[in-house]
Parts: sequence; structure tokens; C-alpha cells
Amino acid sequence: MTDQTDAASRTYPASAMRLDHLPLYGWWRRTIVASVDHQPVMDRIIEESGSSARYVFMTMMSAGIAVLGLLLSSPAVVIGAMLISPLMNPILGLGFGLALFDFAEMRRSLTALAIGGGAALLFAALIVLLSPLKAPTPEILSRTHPNLFDLLVALFAALAGTFAIIRGRGETIVGVAIATALMPPLAVVGYGLATWNMPILGGSLALFFTNLVTIALAAMVMARFYGFGHYLSSQQGWLQTMLLILVFVAMSVPLGLSLSRIATEAVTANQVRAFLSDRFGARARVTQLDIDYASAPLAVRSVVIAPRSRAVSSAQLQRDLSNRLNRPVSLQIDQVLLDPNAGAAETQQAELQQASNAASRAVAEAASIAQLVALAAGVPEESVTVDRDHRRVSASATPLPGATLDTYFALEKRATEAARGWVVTLVPPLAPLPTIRFADNVDALDPVAAHAVDISIWAARHWNAKALAVPGLPESATLPDRPTLNERRALAIARLLREQNLRAIAAPAAGQSFRLLNAAEGASG
Repeated sequence: MTDQTDAASRTYPASAMRLDHLPLYGWWRRTIVASVDHQPVMDRIIEESGSSARYVFMTMMSAGIAVLGLLLSSPAVVIGAMLISPLMNPILGLGFGLALFDFAEMRRSLTALAIGGGAALLFAALIVLLSPLKAPTPEILSRTHPNLFDLLVALFAALAGTFAIIRGRGETIVGVAIATALMPPLAVVGYGLATWNMPILGGSLALFFTNLVTIALAAMVMARFYGFGHYLSSQQGWLQTMLLILVFVAMSVPLGLSLSRIATEAVTANQVRAFLSDRFGARARVTQLDIDYASAPLAVRSVVIAPRSRAVSSAQLQRDLSNRLNRPVSLQIDQVLLDPNAGAAETQQAELQQASNAASRAVAEAASIAQLVALAAGVPEESVTVDRDHRRVSASATPLPGATLDTYFALEKRATEAARGWVVTLVPPLAPLPTIRFADNVDALDPVAAHAVDISIWAARHWNAKALAVPGLPESATLPDRPTLNERRALAIARLLREQNLRAIAAPAAGQSFRLLNAAEGASG
């Protein structure tokens, strides 16, 4: 007992001892705080939270393995990347730095995170650039939208990691859990950067920072709970203290935004479920509810078991739900109508049968879509990537004799029309972009020329090209006072490219016809 009392005396300043008469405070200080030897823990965190050559190398290797697992859509490979990730140390250092108001430790940890994260991101992007596989897989798409479960994974990993390092046991295992919340999203950021896919890059970056902030703040709370306070750090001035408080608030902003979005989605789901329950009556049961919040209009898919007398027109339901939510809604609902006198056993059997039928229909639909896209692409069905959750399907087309980019564009359009409700991506083989022809002494794009530009933009996006070279485009940022006919034509094309978020690069002037060039081809064609 003497050792615990001495530890408590070393840990807390004399002013804090005056609170010992409070039962809960005294119990916490004697039972929780006095059981921890704070200084060795802090020495270890300070030693391991900084950047080093080993730390950077292991972070890069972990990111490399993770991005390969994502491209191959192999969860086992992604999990393998977690085993070697050292990201736990600087993040816990950041959390303890916040708990201690230790500006030097925060700076050391943030520097290590910036160096390691930047190296990992660039290495992952390089692997994607060199890889022949660039189509987004379900493993990639699943890490582009932060949700409540992602936050919970990060929170529990942080609590376990902080507890392990304070108690000195099992930190390697919980380090894997923390890496699970951070390394795959960081690798997906690298993928989005390499392919210049802004929705994927933005979504995965939001997930990464949300998880990072969650882990750091949870570590700070755990550190404070175990008695790590500003009394262990060097003397801090008021200016440094205010800066640290501002950093804490700034870190809380992205977490607050994510929580706000998650709360909004939860409220929307509750509103939809309540609406369906009200419309079909108290005896109805909503057995399945899927909502795609990113789609416009809001896509809602549901299965409802209800008495036969409560059948409602799907079109009427869609209109009423749109009015309830004050936003456009696309509703796909399966109504299972039962006899009101059916017993519990019959109802349960109907539910099981409906669930089985719904699952069978989903599998059959995905298989049918995969077969359709495989036929359009000229590849085996196993080469088609199907994401049933987001209703997306993609494949890289086989070169067909005599086929142009217009051919593959038409194939994708027909496949999209046939696969109603699915997003179809048919990646064409590398080929010259179509020729854009102008009439004599005309600098405006007619429908045929505009279609050729559209095909070029479509192909560039499918190849993940960031820019196209436009023959005759002025190289100077300042436009000439009296541009030539070729320059006016090139400017008209460049305007369309920029409207579609593609960069236009100058290339040697052309004559009456133009052919855009992929940036990878250079500007010499």
C-alpha cells in the first residue's frame, strides 16, 4: 500500500490531493492511477512515436501489400498487410501528447504520421500505376464511405491499443487492429490518386482521417483516465496550451462532420422504416431495407410482409415517401401479401421463403449481369468484377477485329440499358482516339465532331487518363489577341475537356482534322 501511495504522490501535485475527500475521486486515484507507472510508459511512447528509416520502410511495405490485396479483391492479403504496419505508435503518441498538453510529442507524432502516410500513399499510387489491374474492386469500393461501423472499429482498436501499451501486454496484436482501421483506407487513397478518381480518393481520405481522429481522441481519453496529465510534460506556456486546444478542436471537426452525416443517414433509415410500417399497418414487417445514400434520387430497396388487405401501389408509395423525405426517391419494393388468418408458423415460413427468394434473385441477377457484360466485353465471366452491394459491374474488353472506340462505347451503352439499375463500366483496349473533323473555315463543333470529343473523354476516363493533348492549343496561359483558326478549334475542344474535369495539353498544330492524344502518348502524334 505504501508503494501505491508513493506513486500517487509522485503522480499528482499537492493541489490535487485536496480532492481526496471525494470518495469517487479518491477511489479512482488509488485504484486506477496508482496502479500505473506513468514515466516508463511515456518514455516508451516518446521513443517509438517518432519517424525512423525502419518505420517508413515498414509503412511502405504494409501499404504495398494492402493495395495489392485491394486490387486482387483478396481480404486475406489485406489482412496480411496489417501484421507489419507500425502506424499504432505515432497515433498513440499523438493521443498521449494531447492528454499531456505536450507540444513536442504532438509535433513528433504528427511529423511521423505525415512522413509515413505520405510515403505509403505514394508507394501505393506507384504500384497502381504500374499494375495492369486498375478497375475498382468491391474491396476498394467498400472503403470509400465512412459509416458507424468504421467508427466503432477505430474506437475499439484505439481503446484496446491504449490499454495494451499502458499495461504493457499484447500491443502487437492490437496494433494490427489499429492498422486495420487505417492502412486499407490509406492504400485506397493511393489508388484514387493514381487513377485520379476523385469520388474514391475523397471518400477514402475522409474515412482515413475520420478513423485517425477517432483513434487519437480515444487514446487521449484513455490516457487521461489512467492519470496521464499535463504534470508529466515540460512546463507549457499559455500560448502553447491555447495552440494545443485549437489543434484538438480542429481534429474534432472532421469527426463531427462524419458523425453528423452518419446521424443523418440513420435518421433517414428510421424515417423510411417508420413510413413503411405506417403504410402497411401494425401487423406488417419490414424484413429488408437497403438505402443508397449517394445516389440521386435516393435509391431505396425493401421487402415488406403485410396482410393482403394492406397492399399499396408501389408508385403511390414512391410519391408519398418522396414527400415525407422532401427529396426525390427511387423505390424498389417487394410486397409479400399474406392471409390475415395465417398462423405464426405460416408467417415465419413465408418470411424464410421470401428471404430465400430475395437472395436467390440477387444472386441470379448478378450472375445475369456478369454474363451480359462478359458477352459485351468478349471475356470469360470470371474476368468480370461484380459489386452487388453498390450494383456496379466492370470488365476490360478484348480487342475485336475492326472495332473502334465508338464500338466499345456503343457496347457499354447497350449493356447499361439492358442491366437496368446497374452501373456498367466497359474498359476499352488502348487504341487511337477518334478524329475530330471541322468543316472548311469553321471553328464550331458540329454534332459529329462533338460526338468524337465525347468518345475521347469517355475513353480517357476509362483508361484513368488525367489529360488529353489538343493539337493547335496555345501553350501560353495568355490567349493571343487574334487566335488563328486552328487555335480557335483547339480552344473549343479544350473547353469541352475542362467541363469534364480533364486537363488539355498543347500539341503540334493540325490541319482541318484533329485527333486528341492520351497524355501517355505525348504530344508528337
